[in-house]
Amino acid sequence: MKIDVIGDVHGCFDELKQLFIELGYDWGNGIPRHPADRIPVFVGDLTDRGPHSIKTLRFVYNLVVKEGIAKYVPGNHCDKLYRYFKGNPVKQQHGLETTVAELMQLSTSEQATVREEFIELVDSSPLYYHVPEVNAVIAHAGIRGEDIGQKNKRVKTFVLYGDITGNTLPDGRPERRDWAQHYNGDTWIIYGHTPVYEPRFVNKTVNIDTGCVFGNQLTAFRLPEETTVSVPSSMPLVKEKFKYH
Repeated sequence: MKIDVIGDVHGCFDELKQLFIELGYDWGNGIPRHPADRIPVFVGDLTDRGPHSIKTLRFVYNLVVKEGIAKYVPGNHCDKLYRYFKGNPVKQQHGLETTVAELMQLSTSEQATVREEFIELVDSSPLYYHVPEVNAVIAHAGIRGEDIGQKNKRVKTFVLYGDITGNTLPDGRPERRDWAQHYNGDTWIIYGHTPVYEPRFVNKTVNIDTGCVFGNQLTAFRLPEETTVSVPSSMPLVKEKFKYH
């Protein structure tokens, strides 16, 4: 098995399409397929903030659910959109407002279709994706080694939001611990969630959220090769969004 794990897209569909081209995928009938049958794996946060959230989530739905040629794990933004679609009270902020604005441009029937597709995508996908064939776990914000194989509320919170302290930063985001510094397993953990300028390798973990929606780049991590491929963002650079420089 060969996989290409794709970092947080956040509605940057044009960059996503370019990344597939750089990765050697052939585009036929609007569907990227790799001649060597590589499997794309999306690390979550498909939507919010970027210009093409609805297009991105429908594209991933087609690859994962309809075509069965890709995998996906949800991120915290996915979880929030899921709760919105389920009718739960969520605040339309931190990017959700941009996805909802796109949604409101659609007809009522189109909105219903998008809602159904996204709920099906999340419901049919794992919280995190364990791939023993390439000795890896893909989890949106990471996972502790001892939690691989576990599924409970605590693990879900960690996978979606990271190792949060319970405190809040001045800009409203939750304060997080750098859990990767303490990871000592021999299974690759591939994650995103926290924007970094370059793919961040710590122990046997790699953060591939290179902040495409904040003007940097969109990145994929390839296994078993252990290489990265990135394409530049078309968005303006927002330096303060990057934790590690």
